[in-house]
Amino acid sequence: MTTRRGFIQKSIQGAAVATSGGMLWSYLVIQNARAEPLALRPPGALPDADFNALCIKCGRCAVACPYDTLKLAALADRAPLGTPYFEPREIPCYLCHDIPCKVACPTGALSPTLDEVMDSRMGLAFIDTEHCLSWQGLRCEICYRVCPLRDKAIHVETRRRELSKHAMLLPMVLSEGCTGCGICENACPTEIAAIKVLPAELIQGKIGDHFRMGWKQAEGAMSGPDAGETRKGRLDSAPEQGQVPGLDYLNQAEF
Repeated sequence: MTTRRGFIQKSIQGAAVATSGGMLWSYLVIQNARAEPLALRPPGALPDADFNALCIKCGRCAVACPYDTLKLAALADRAPLGTPYFEPREIPCYLCHDIPCKVACPTGALSPTLDEVMDSRMGLAFIDTEHCLSWQGLRCEICYRVCPLRDKAIHVETRRRELSKHAMLLPMVLSEGCTGCGICENACPTEIAAIKVLPAELIQGKIGDHFRMGWKQAEGAMSGPDAGETRKGRLDSAPEQGQVPGLDYLNQAEF
């Protein structure tokens, strides 16, 4: 027979367990929400919403990776619990031509339509010019030399040095060609990498459709099917003043 004291003790224990479970669940939800934007996924990963819906956290992609690049997220990691991700500074993606991680995926969370690994877009590299050796005037260019898509993902620009006759060789990332493999970040010789890879949406802007670039329209007119159309005709097709989103008083003719 349960005594009154025993009943009270069990009630308190039950409430404590429920509270602890609620706090743990809350922590997991918050951790997932904070981690997801920073996660670098394997080649061919679908957009986050689709990937998270299809990934069953089986770990087959991580097992299939010959370089141990992929790992499954633990509680305090930058990816949602149990999902595959990689950290380029530790081990980058070496862009296997047969894409074994994609082949091993049983659900299609890693897109089965990806045929060429060089077409994958795992992230986008960006350069911290304040701490890049090349941008500070030293010879380095390691990120350029190790890039598997040299001159397509990273190229080097020359710039005249003010204090000497030697030119500065400055690495520049080309977003259209960068796969986000992170080989450049892994090879960077600075104490903390001066070139990093993050999901493209975190670092890449968007100009907006309401900005008109007449010179690009003119170039398109010269090379497109309507090459006979004049530059003036192209520019005359722009929206009238006041109809363009984002127009303010600084753009008004009366100013």
